Order: sequence, then structure tokens, then C-alpha cells
Amino acid sequence: MSDDSTPQVFPNRWADAAGPGGRAASRDLCGCIGQTGAGRQRPTRFHPERQDTSAPGWIRLLELVEEAAADGREVFEPLVELTSEQRRQVITLPPAITRLTSVKHLALYGSNLVRVPPEIGAMKSLEEFTPYTSYRLHWFPYEITRCPALRYSTVSTRALYGNHKGRPPFPALPAAATGGRGADLEDLDPGVRGPSRIRSCSVCDGPVGPAELRQVWISLRTSGADVLPLLVNACSTACVEALPAPAEGYAPVPHTGGPDVDQPQGRPRTGS
Repeated sequence: MSDDSTPQVFPNRWADAAGPGGRAASRDLCGCIGQTGAGRQRPTRFHPERQDTSAPGWIRLLELVEEAAADGREVFEPLVELTSEQRRQVITLPPAITRLTSVKHLALYGSNLVRVPPEIGAMKSLEEFTPYTSYRLHWFPYEITRCPALRYSTVSTRALYGNHKGRPPFPALPAAATGGRGADLEDLDPGVRGPSRIRSCSVCDGPVGPAELRQVWISLRTSGADVLPLLVNACSTACVEALPAPAEGYAPVPHTGGPDVDQPQGRPRTGS
């Protein structure tokens, strides 16, 4: 019998980063994005949940970040240390990840995350990012482009806004504020803006005034493999204009989302 007829078994490379099982579900179901490219996809919106900072899972995550920062570890797999119920309670990462300057591999396999904070850009040693099977994670902050060593990522691309397999639309972003007023950037509605607060410009890292905020989407290749949908929180039109060219085969210019954005169809050419 030919070897070709022998079924192949592919091991789960990240099984040890998923954490222990339990009776409680470790993550919520998500139906934001259709898993097929057939027909016109419905409009999408950001997940509106806010992080419960009193939840045991969040408190334990803060402790794990402090431990990792103190011992200078290079691999950070926080979900391994959480129960299934605690993993479900974590929908973002704490700003304290700025202290994880020695971490080379951030493993978040099977998380319940709905957003990643811009502070990930301070993880200067980060080489590998693995939020694989985090099906509620549809976008990433532009600040991830500040990780100069990032070379590898494993992301469930079918769950991403604008992915080439289905081209789901990006959430529509509010227009820039006019008349000298804007939203309270320390208390934003994440269901409308994406993050719950914005403290600095994604591009120049300068301050952002409430009336200056410009939000746009851009699709960029941030590692050797994946093109990610990135949310830019810019302080000015000049910073938006300073953005790099989007990845070939995706929306050709930064845009404000919504179902009317003209996205290229089909799979981008290899190497684009």
C-alpha cells in the first residue's frame, strides 16, 4: 500500500499553551464574521465588552505579568495558569505588558480576547505572536508594527476583518470630530471606537486631543506570514498620510471601514 494512502496526523503545536479544561466554557461564541465568502457579508461591529477588572481571571493575569517581568522570561503563556472560567473573564491584556521587554514568544492560544492594547508595541523583543484560535479577535492595534523583532505569527485569519478568504467588511469608524469638540478619549465606547481609551497617536506617539482623533484601517504584513487588519488612532491628517502602503491584494489605501469599502476579491499573490 502506498504511503500516500496513510492518513497523516498533525500535532497541535500549541496544546500546552491552551490551559487546563473544566466544566465551564473558556471562551464565548462569536458570530461576527461569516466563515464563507459566498454572497455579500453583513456589516460588522466591534465587540462592545469592557474588561471586568474585578474578575479573578484578570487579577491573576496581572500577577502573571508581574512575575514574567520580574524573572525576565522569554516565553509568556499566561493562559496555562488560568482555569477555564478565568480564561473566559479575560477579553484584553493589561497595559502592564509594557514591562515584558524580554518576552520573545507571546502565546495566547484559544483565548477569549476581543482586543489587544496598543502597549504591545513596547514588547521590543517579541519575535513570535500566537493568538491562534482566538476567534473573537478580529483586529489588532497599529502599534504592533513597533515590535522590530516580530517575525512569526499564527493567527486564525478567517476571523479577521478583510481576510482574503471571505473579505468581511471592517466596522465603520466615526468621522473626525469637528467644531473643537470630541469624545472623551479616556472613556470611549469600545463598541464604536474599538479601544476603550486612546492616550497617544499610533503613528507619531504624540498626544491626541479629543477633537484631533482620526481613526482609519490599514492592512499590513506585520510578520513573515500574516497580513493583519490594523486600527490606527492618529492625531492628525498628516499622520494618516504618513502611513505605509497597505499590503498588496488588500484595500489599497487607509480607509474608515463600512460595507461600501472596495476590497479586492480573491487570494493575493504569494509574496505580496
